[in-house]
Order: sequence, then C-alpha cells, then structure tokens
Amino acid sequence: MLRMSVRTYLIAVMAVLLSSLPQSTAGAQQDPIRIGEINSYTGPLAAFTVPYRSGWELAVEQINAGGGVLGRSLEVISRDDGGKPADAVKFAEELIRREKVDLIAGTFLSNIGLAVADFAERNKVLFVAAEPLSDAIVWAKGNDYTFRLRPSTYMQAAMLAEEAAKLPAKRWATVAPNYEYGQSAVKAFKDVLKGLRPDIEFVEEQWPALFKLDAGVTVQAIALAKPDAIFNVTFSIDLAKFVREGQLRGLFADREVVSLLTGEPEYLDPLKDEAPEGWIVTGYPWQSIEDPAHNAFLEAYQKRFNDYPRAGSIVGYNTILTIAAMLRKAGKVDTDAMVAAMKNLDLDTPFGPITYRSLDHQSTMGAYVGRTAKVDGRGVMVDFRYANGANYLPDDATVRKLRPGW
Repeated sequence: MLRMSVRTYLIAVMAVLLSSLPQSTAGAQQDPIRIGEINSYTGPLAAFTVPYRSGWELAVEQINAGGGVLGRSLEVISRDDGGKPADAVKFAEELIRREKVDLIAGTFLSNIGLAVADFAERNKVLFVAAEPLSDAIVWAKGNDYTFRLRPSTYMQAAMLAEEAAKLPAKRWATVAPNYEYGQSAVKAFKDVLKGLRPDIEFVEEQWPALFKLDAGVTVQAIALAKPDAIFNVTFSIDLAKFVREGQLRGLFADREVVSLLTGEPEYLDPLKDEAPEGWIVTGYPWQSIEDPAHNAFLEAYQKRFNDYPRAGSIVGYNTILTIAAMLRKAGKVDTDAMVAAMKNLDLDTPFGPITYRSLDHQSTMGAYVGRTAKVDGRGVMVDFRYANGANYLPDDATVRKLRPGW
C-alpha cells in the first residue's frame, strides 16, 4: 500500500510539473503554422479571387489531412483588402503584430502586390506573392523577402508575342488598363515582338482607367487607326465591355486579336455566347488538359466544391503547395531559413514541376496558350499548348540589369 501511495504521489507531482511548463516547451510543436493571407475578395476581382480561395482551402485541407508540415497543421488567417493598397498594408501589419502569422501570402492587383512587398522588406517578413503580375515585383522593386508564383507580365506577353510574330499583321494597336500591369504588358509585348519582327509598327494605343473603360470611344479610336491586329490587356468587366462593343461595331472582323488572360474561365465564362472566337490567348483550358497531376487536382476540386476550377483555383492551390514545400526544405519556421529555402525551391504542381529562381525570386510556373472558340454556346480554349515559364524568362545578365544591386 505504501509503495502504491508513493507511486501515485510521484505521478501527481509529475502531472503538476508538466502542466506548469510554459507553452514554449510543452506542446508548442503542436501549434499551427500561421499564414497571413491578403486578397481582393469583393468587387470586380471576386471572379478570380473566390476560386483562388477555394484552391488554397483545398490544399490546406489535403496537407493537414496528411499530417501537416513539420508535425504541425497549417492555418490560414485571411483578410479582404477590397482592392485598396492602403488596406492591404494595414492588414499585413495586423497579421504580423496581432495575429502573429509566420509569413504573408496572396494579393491580386499589381499595385497592391508592390505595396505588400515593400511592407515585407521593411518588416523582414516572407511574402509569397500569389497573383500580382507586375514585373517590378521581382525586378526593379524586387527584394530579398518577396517571391512570386504566377507567370509574370513579361512571361505571358512573351508567350503571346511568339505567336503574334507568326502572323502576317504589321500594323498593331494596343488597349490596356492604365496602371502598372497594363503598362508593363504593353511594353513587354512590344519589346519582344519587335525583336522577333522588326517590320512591326504600332499605330494606336488606348489606356482606359482600370474598370472604367469607355468602350465606344476606345473601339472607335482603334478602328480609325486601321490596324491589322490588336493586342488586348483588358480583363474582368472591362474585357466584357470591349468584346461587346467591338463585336457590335465589327472591330474584330478580319483582324487578329492577341489577348492576355482572356482564356481564363473567370473572364471567358461570363461572356457566354458573346465569347470571341479565334483570339490568341493565355488561359486555362481545364476541361481538356490530359495530365495525371492535373486530373487528380481536378477530381479533388470538383468533389470538394461541386464546381469546376478556374485559373485562380490553380494559383491558390499552388500557393499553399509552395509554402508547404518551402517549410519542409527549411526544416523550421524561421524567416531567414524560410527565405533561404524559397531560393531554387523545386516542387510538383498540377501544371507540372516548377522552380523559384534564386536570381529574381520568380517561379517557372507557365500558362496555356491557344485560341478561343465556342462550344455549346460558351467560350473555350482550343489548339492550346502549355508554355513552360522557364522558357520565357530573360537570361541572367538581363535580369541583373533589371534588378539593380543583385
């Protein structure tokens, strides 16, 4: 009886001691790894960002069901910036200071991505820029703490310029939203196309304010210039207005149109039977991709959401895959270790393997390039190919000039 009493006493003492240990030494390994996520979930961008959110939710669920990363689950704390750079920075501050997140991810518009990248550099926090396409985010304004997933403006413009160079068209017009993304897209397209075809001439440029396109004025100005072909960078509600007015006025008749992002279902689907036919586009033909990795993603996504994925879904999914692969490589949740792990990080995705280049922190994720068509009264991509992003990045010497101090 005495022996049992002593044993019971010792167990009780040990229980008290263990329960009084600080959280940092008892059970801290079970705390989730916290990811602060910021994006524009309301307004015109919701067509892309809501599927993006579904994509990252699916990835988090799958990773946590498999045991998490480093023995810990992933937890995403999300904020809606409403399309405002100031709000995005305010939320980044809140996520770091109050929510104690371990890193930041997300953003859509280029100006918001650049604002959060600047915050990341000033506060020495890792930022995985999921969607902003601005070239500046990895080149002119790149920093050691920011890495970008999506194929950049330059990369996608170069993919399209490669196809445009094969056309007989010599006189070109451009239409693009008048902010950093649109300006970069037009410049990149011009530079690459003129490098491939010095005989090309640009005869008209239209620069509508983002989401404020006056379609009648824009279409009339382009028509008066009599171009052989048009390079379009409008998207979302601006794209819909441009397509409808252009078709009404016959702008696209007997003219080639090369269009950035238009093959993405979030922008093509809303057009329904008004979807343009024969445009050369970058996009995501989810219905027709024959690849085991993509099919596994497609099946899981449809089962989870009873819906088909959009381009944003892939981006959201790959963002979390990136973070999980980085954490495994880093071996610990420490900013310096995570930043080091992001450099030359390799991972498999539904689009195939990608790498985050150490030189400029740009991933080699690619995009599909093809033409638009209508099937059963809705727009789809046909005659497409996957353009590996690694093949559309400038060489190292050029990047060093574009990214001063590196």
